[in-house]
Amino acid sequence: MSLILGVLGGMGPAATLDFLARLQAYTPAERDQDHIRVLMDLNPQVPDRNVPGAGAGPVLAEMAGGLAGGGAEVLAMPCNTAHAHADLIVRASGLPLIDMIGGAAKAAADTGARRVGVLGTKGALRLYREYLAARGLGLVALGAERQEAFMEVLYRIKGGDRSAQARAEMAGLARDLVAEGAETLIAGCTEAPLVLSPAEVSVPLIDAGDLLARRCVAVCLEREPPPSI
Repeated sequence: MSLILGVLGGMGPAATLDFLARLQAYTPAERDQDHIRVLMDLNPQVPDRNVPGAGAGPVLAEMAGGLAGGGAEVLAMPCNTAHAHADLIVRASGLPLIDMIGGAAKAAADTGARRVGVLGTKGALRLYREYLAARGLGLVALGAERQEAFMEVLYRIKGGDRSAQARAEMAGLARDLVAEGAETLIAGCTEAPLVLSPAEVSVPLIDAGDLLARRCVAVCLEREPPPSI
């Protein structure tokens, strides 16, 4: 038997589906019954996490409580920015939340890098700055204009754009971070890996969502303990 995973999803839907595909792919299974049971709340109606005061926290808390009521034993959320509400989610559900930000920060430290570039929203960057600083690492962020360009392409990806142009723009943003001294990059937005691959950058690229999927498999199959509450 494995632990039942509850997923707070829909932020955005394509990134959540990519996460679920990775979760399935990383689970060692020879038959249907070997896979992890997943309870999913794919809710695209969560208020925009990038708009201060939009009210995402209470909606996420309600989702988490619903997953706990449905039988989930551990939670995951494939949205970096929404981890600003992690404490509220844990309090509302009484369940451990597998920390995507912490997992990516640890992976960055494990590369030996001292300066880590992050492709993410302003909210995600605040979280990553804190987590990286706790490990003695510096965060490299885009300048104001290039950050605006990142947000523009991000919302296009959420709208279904995975064109060659979107790929080229995201790769250009990643190269900007390397030019500013980043020795490792974190795809700190779950949409970024939909159009950016490791082959397109000259330094290690850490996919926070991919790491989250791998950690969920390990925790749910009880190969490692769940996070403490």
